[in-house]
Amino acid sequence: MNKKIKKGDNFLKLIPKKNLKYQWIEKEDGRIQIIIPRDKILDKIVRKIFKTPESFKIDLDKIGSFIFKNIDGKNNIEKIAELLKKQFGQEVEPLYKRLITYINILRNNKFITLERREK
Repeated sequence: MNKKIKKGDNFLKLIPKKNLKYQWIEKEDGRIQIIIPRDKILDKIVRKIFKTPESFKIDLDKIGSFIFKNIDGKNNIEKIAELLKKQFGQEVEPLYKRLITYINILRNNKFITLERREK
C-alpha cells in the first residue's frame, strides 16, 4: 500500500514519523534537544575556517517536547491532540490550530515525515 500522503487525506489521520537523520536527546528537565549535524561540504569548510561546532542544537519547549516524544510512528495527529489535551488542558488551546502549525514546522524542517496508515 502507498503510504505517501495525498491532497485529500485527513490531516488528523496522518502519522508523523521522526527523521532518523537527526539525533535527539531528552535533557534533565524532560525537554527535547534536536541535534542537527553540519556535515555537508560547505559546512565542513565553514567549520574549519571559523571553528564552528559540528552540530547545531535546537531546544524544544515543554509542549513541543511532549509532542515530539509522542511521535512514535504509531500515533496519528488526532491521538497526539488527545494526549496534549489530557496533559495540558486549556494551556494548548486552540489545540488543533497550534498542533497542525507545529507539525507543519517540524515537517518543513525535515525533522519528521507524514504518512498514511496502511489499510
